[in-house]
Amino acid sequence: MPWNPERVSPLFRLARAAAFAVVSLGLGVAAHVLGGGSVSAPVMLGALGLSFGAAVPLAGRERTFALILPLLGALQVVMHLLFALAHTAPEQAAAGHAHAGLVPGLGMLVAHGWAIALTALWLSRGEAALFAVLRRLAVRLLVIVLPLFSTPFSVPPSTSRPLLPRSAVLRHVVSRRGPPEVVPA
Repeated sequence: MPWNPERVSPLFRLARAAAFAVVSLGLGVAAHVLGGGSVSAPVMLGALGLSFGAAVPLAGRERTFALILPLLGALQVVMHLLFALAHTAPEQAAAGHAHAGLVPGLGMLVAHGWAIALTALWLSRGEAALFAVLRRLAVRLLVIVLPLFSTPFSVPPSTSRPLLPRSAVLRHVVSRRGPPEVVPA
């Protein structure tokens, strides 16, 4: 029986949710800082918790691009609003920020859109690769382990003769090693 994604361990689920939360937070903070804003540590921790909480329920099975894209988009909108509300820069520095208030400009929307789409594609390909490796490992382990349990453990009778080693020479091998044969003309 191949590996069942419904029975994943809680540790595996938490590790996948943490990876998603860190990538989502990194994308949001990087976009906000590149846009001229600043983010305080408590706000980043809150955004990390929000991303982690959104990813945990979905971390039990393989996530596709169609599921990752809207989740990542929604989280980026929420993080953008959170960062804009908690903007700690003085008013003079805020004037140079790429948007005023909570509504971003067209350039920021395009930048967020591209970053979200590329990150969702990257995460979905990573998910596909991870689950392909896990499926292959499960099949390999089953091929190795099942024969051990399918035959009953028995001791061969003592009257049987030990097997004699056979010659390792292959029957259909053509050996042409060495210098060319001299043929008289």
